[in-house]
Amino acid sequence: MNDSPDARTAELSERLQAVRDRLDAALAAADRPAGSCTLLVVTKFFPADDVRRLLSLGVCEFGESREPEAGRKVAEVLADWHPADPGDAPAFDMIGTVQSKKARSIARWARTVHSVDRPKVADALDRAARAALDEGERTDPLGVLLQVSLDGDPQRGGVVEAELSALADRICAADALSLRGLMVIAPLHGEPEHWMAETARIHTAFRDRYPDAAELSAGMSGDMEIAVAAGSTCVRVGTAIMGERPLLSQ
Repeated sequence: MNDSPDARTAELSERLQAVRDRLDAALAAADRPAGSCTLLVVTKFFPADDVRRLLSLGVCEFGESREPEAGRKVAEVLADWHPADPGDAPAFDMIGTVQSKKARSIARWARTVHSVDRPKVADALDRAARAALDEGERTDPLGVLLQVSLDGDPQRGGVVEAELSALADRICAADALSLRGLMVIAPLHGEPEHWMAETARIHTAFRDRYPDAAELSAGMSGDMEIAVAAGSTCVRVGTAIMGERPLLSQ
């Protein structure tokens, strides 16, 4: 990709600025400091060229949810990035469901996994992150957010509130994992305000017990303002910035 502007870069720039403006306004409305909620741009289904375009627009934090698509894309982007480039190094988080058999590849590229909800997955990621540390593929523990199930629906993933502490303690005892906080996806039924109020209550209690795990990944394109009001420290935004997913991925 050359350095001249193109239509896709212009489109992404316009969409990105609109979302940044929404996030700034939501923080102001919630009487929260500017910059207290991270914008994680979800680039799943979109090509490495779009990640490069976003890097040129000042984005450095991305969310992916499918392996091995994510691993290939991350490798392609990082192969072109050099420490002398302007801006921070790109960081990629895993936000989708984790299969234990893919933990090894995820541990090679993910900064943080937002979707840990089972002991089996936690143990697989710990083994994988330890191997990646030993082999020099990563330099710090793998960050972990526990995905909370707000409605107990097993089809949507997540751990129910009553089982959060047991899984959190397991993460804390792991050698190569670092407990960072919680992640939620609001159920489609019911009012978003209700689910985000529940999220805030659970997060407050969790943070009291695990004060070093204060992150809250909550809010997407449609409900980011409600999530910010509930205390989200990271919104995961895809469609509002990237547009509809490419036809080949549908």
